[in-house]
Amino acid sequence: MLEISEKRRNLLREMVGELVPRLWCPPLTHYTPEIEVDQDRMMAHWGFMAPHVNAFLVPGSTGDAWEMNDSEVRALIDLSLKLAANWNISLLMGVLKDDALATRKGISELLSILKRKTGKDDPIEAMKAGKVCGFTICPPRGSKLTQDKIEVELESVLDLGLPMVLYQLPQVTENEMSPSLVARLADRYPNLMLLKDSSGGDRVALEADGRSLPILLRGAEGRYAQWLQESGGPYHGLLLSTANCFPRELKTIIALLEDGRGDEATALSDRLTQVVEQVFAIVTDMPEGNAFSNANKAMDHYMAFGADARLIRPPRLHAGMPIPKRVILQVGEVLESAHLIPDIGYLNQ
Repeated sequence: MLEISEKRRNLLREMVGELVPRLWCPPLTHYTPEIEVDQDRMMAHWGFMAPHVNAFLVPGSTGDAWEMNDSEVRALIDLSLKLAANWNISLLMGVLKDDALATRKGISELLSILKRKTGKDDPIEAMKAGKVCGFTICPPRGSKLTQDKIEVELESVLDLGLPMVLYQLPQVTENEMSPSLVARLADRYPNLMLLKDSSGGDRVALEADGRSLPILLRGAEGRYAQWLQESGGPYHGLLLSTANCFPRELKTIIALLEDGRGDEATALSDRLTQVVEQVFAIVTDMPEGNAFSNANKAMDHYMAFGADARLIRPPRLHAGMPIPKRVILQVGEVLESAHLIPDIGYLNQ
């Protein structure tokens, strides 16, 4: 067990550095009216986040990973590699597929891109040269899959030996990895570096019971301060969709906790939680996209354009239609009441 833990720590140090980031973000994917990736908008948005967040998951659910085809993913990865170099950002590459075969194929294609762009034939060296610290994978999709079947599928991907991150996302995969399943995988695979849990149930983290698990990152929204280790919680850090819109505030929560100012951190955490809960409720009946993407696109509209956002054409979803104007207006009311709308948005600075 100790040997596995040491190998995991050494791999983390090699791929991520001495200090594992405590705040990660799955960036939104912005689109032009022609539903192509809006490179200029993406660059501005990453610049808005970069002073506070230096570790991104691309593409994640918030970035439309489940809706994109392979060519769209390749185009987004190409842009992300350039932006990561510009902003000195570490990347997790999301390979979110319905089964292990498609996942392994996706990883192979991304490695080919990295090798070609970096000129490195060794997979790990190519990843490091591209500032890619790992690949993020989900369990296979299916509500009737047994834990044994999920384990076999994940083993076939982990057997590649590459740095990996497991992503607990039952809202999409329709199933959930049990704490014992994650523990078994962690006991055998030192290349399993991190676990992101967006389930909201947090069973793996809460039932860890001293097991040697990968670094735990919480992906569910709300009560941010309370879930972190300084507050007695089980998580090392946060990998949050809302870091697209509140990177400074979320980074401040972590800094306050590290400084021993728990009451201030909790107050700010509660304030953000109230806003986020209201915004996610507003987007629940949208027929396209997912709640993570839709809520953050609506809030980011105000971060980008500030007080003028209500007058600007709403952002487009991957499916092609814009976010409804009523959603934009309702979200604006929530942000305004919490004094979270900047006077000048990041696109106008």
